[in-house]
Amino acid sequence: MTRWGLLAACALIAAPTTAKAPERPAPKLIVAISVDQFSADLFDEYRPTFTGGLKRIAGGTAFRNGFQAHAATETCPGHSTILTGSFPARTGIIANDWTDQRVARSDKTVYCAEDERVPGSSSSAYTVSPVHLRVETLGEYLTAQRAGSRSVAVAGKDRAAVMMSGHKVDQRWYWDGKKYSTDQQGKAPPKAVTAINNAVAAMIAAPALPLTPPPGCEAKSKVYAVEGGGKAVGNGRFARAAGDARAFRASPAFDGATLALAAGLIGEMGLGKGSQPDLIAIGASATDYVGHTFGTEGEEMCLQMASLDRDLGDFLSYLDAQKIDYAVVLTADHGGNDIPERQRERGIPTAARIDPNFTVTAIGKQIGQKFGLAGPVLWGGSVGDVWLDAAIAPAMRPKVLAAAVAIAKAHPQVAEVFTRSQIERTAVPTGSPVGWTPIQRVRASFDKERSGDFVVVLKPRITPIADTKTYVATHGSLWDYDRRVPILFWRPGMSATQRNDATETVDIMPTLAAMLGLKVDRKVIDGHCLTIEGVACPAD
Repeated sequence: MTRWGLLAACALIAAPTTAKAPERPAPKLIVAISVDQFSADLFDEYRPTFTGGLKRIAGGTAFRNGFQAHAATETCPGHSTILTGSFPARTGIIANDWTDQRVARSDKTVYCAEDERVPGSSSSAYTVSPVHLRVETLGEYLTAQRAGSRSVAVAGKDRAAVMMSGHKVDQRWYWDGKKYSTDQQGKAPPKAVTAINNAVAAMIAAPALPLTPPPGCEAKSKVYAVEGGGKAVGNGRFARAAGDARAFRASPAFDGATLALAAGLIGEMGLGKGSQPDLIAIGASATDYVGHTFGTEGEEMCLQMASLDRDLGDFLSYLDAQKIDYAVVLTADHGGNDIPERQRERGIPTAARIDPNFTVTAIGKQIGQKFGLAGPVLWGGSVGDVWLDAAIAPAMRPKVLAAAVAIAKAHPQVAEVFTRSQIERTAVPTGSPVGWTPIQRVRASFDKERSGDFVVVLKPRITPIADTKTYVATHGSLWDYDRRVPILFWRPGMSATQRNDATETVDIMPTLAAMLGLKVDRKVIDGHCLTIEGVACPAD
């Protein structure tokens, strides 16, 4: 079954053009969509080619300079900002995972969406949980203040679904590598989940033929040999061997399945048709997997953008046919950085892969030999948060920290190294994210309980992947190619407004809360309500 068959399985049909409407009450359904790794650069590049759902959504109020303003531009922190209105410094979600040497298991890595207290668990074999999210989401505000409202989340990643829906949710479904699963126990799965899981299983079991690229994508077809693994990318068309679930995940068909499941749940649950408004959060994850596997500027990403545009168009047509009064916001959890091999050809001579010898293990070993220390000395990665080993004596810790910082700073690929004390002395930044300094960006990601003893920042366009056998490109830096994302608000009948001013993903939640007439204490969030058509922002 093709991805179009999945959409048909949920009865997605075309709908008549919606006439422009006068002033209206709050919508009955909020559709919050996060397209994983959908950078503002991708949005700007492909916007002229969009003819489907992305064109329609961009035809409302389009902020092309939205920001995931913090430094830790990863999936979990990014998703934690979208519907909470708060930076990772407040949500507590500092990264996809972090080190906690206090946990009662040999694996000291903690995954952002797990409950590490579960016996026998590890950061890779875990129980999905929102326990680490320290704040409430829009869905939790909605269901607490509007009796009868429902909150639903569907995503290609568990962390996307969890961070956008929070602790209390009516339905939450995410791809677990084989099927769409839930962390909610004791509930019979909706019929839509069973139908989509059966359809996807059949799709994966059969081989997939290569996609036929439109002319614009053919122009991007060029093979690049990637350093560090012998892999070649640039002209892939998503042909897939039978049974290859990993290749399915890194293909346009993945978003088609997720959107089909979202449509099925909307129909089965009657979302948007009750007396009170409902919310569905959707995490479209394929763009991220395509970006990691092939880079952001090849034929593969071109095909992904075209397919996502069509799938979103079918999804919106389904909502139209259901005669639901709905509003859409679309954004991303972070941006992305293309493969350095292609970037150098495109005029970025400094683009490079990280030195494979620059590792936390190597630095720790060097320091251990200098001071006669056993054990790992350092925990974490060579980029981002790094922790000193808890076994190091208090009197020795300043010496170890100074030595580690000096070694990291001396590396030619390192831009900055900030210690915990430097970060703690920095105020959480406010105002336009464009002018934030590197340490201010790091501060917006800093949590006193979870963050490292120091943070390593690579220079722009240094890709922290040396071994490219699996992934060839990534994100996660504090530079604007990873921070800048589109923020698009659309509702049928909304006037087209292009906004070039900088805004932030933390502004989405208070804006939607105002649209719904919900009360949110401004003191417990970081975002501000945006002035857009149809939204009356409350006075601060």
